[in-house]
Amino acid sequence: MMMKNVSRTMTTRTVAPRPAMRRTRAVPSVVVKSAATDEIVEKLKDLTLLEASELVKSIEETFGVDASAPVGGGMMMAAPGAGGGDAGAAEEKTDFTLQIVEVDASKRIAAIKVVRSLTSLGLKEAKDAVTNLPFDILKDQPKEACEEAQKQLEEQGCKCALV
Repeated sequence: MMMKNVSRTMTTRTVAPRPAMRRTRAVPSVVVKSAATDEIVEKLKDLTLLEASELVKSIEETFGVDASAPVGGGMMMAAPGAGGGDAGAAEEKTDFTLQIVEVDASKRIAAIKVVRSLTSLGLKEAKDAVTNLPFDILKDQPKEACEEAQKQLEEQGCKCALV
């Protein structure tokens, strides 16, 4: 067998040098706590929900912030117009919840029928709603719809609350 003489020429490519990679060491984050901060946190742990709610309202009024507004970056931002004026004016509530508080035992069946007509509940769920009180029958509905449903329920011996 005869072999052919194949010569390969090697080409040299020039490759641009890579930039030197910086190696950084992980620096542990140090959190400095003051005694005053620790004391406040300990006091907050002992608050009831009602006291915590009052504290939030007080902080909102004192510093002109809104605790319900999402704020990015962990910074607190002042609410618009916090400098004075109508800062204490509340917005008018538009969505209401109708709650059945009490049902006359002699009119329970009629109340179940009204609950079924007002909601998409089945017979068992409507019966449970009328027996396990208080029960939210309508949630986040306009005031007119809640008042109409309340009128129908009260005609059948139910006591309702508009929340």
